Amino acid sequence: MYTIIVYDVGIERVNKVKAFLRQYMTWMQNSVFEGELTDAEFMKVKKGIENIIDEDYDSVLIYTIRDKKWLNSQILGIQKGSTDNII
Repeated sequence: MYTIIVYDVGIERVNKVKAFLRQYMTWMQNSVFEGELTDAEFMKVKKGIENIIDEDYDSVLIYTIRDKKWLNSQILGIQKGSTDNII
């Protein structure tokens, strides 16, 4: 499933969340990741985030869609998470 994760976490956890999500997804811009995940990967990501965040303080939004072809996205301004340089 195609997944978008948006997070707002305490500064002491930002780098932990970012490093964890980079293992599974593509960084798009500050506090936003997206990518195709299997059901098993989705569960690992969700559990991993739950283990990092403080549920009384932090907020994480997870959006899923079965196939990226049904997602319409537009970028206004610069694209921060470009994957053009990846070989």
